Amino acid sequence: MAHRPATPPVTEDAFLADRQAFWNSFTSFTTGSVIAIAVLLILMALFLL
Repeated sequence: MAHRPATPPVTEDAFLADRQAFWNSFTSFTTGSVIAIAVLLILMALFLL
């Protein structure tokens, strides 16, 4: 019989807070990546002219 490690019960508020924190970090990363790619493309266009 496998023994599961004890995990504390997760409340709905804690679960929602965790999902919101993940979503905030995901959108920040995505926004930063899009801006970095746009800057890179602009710089490439300037140097190739």
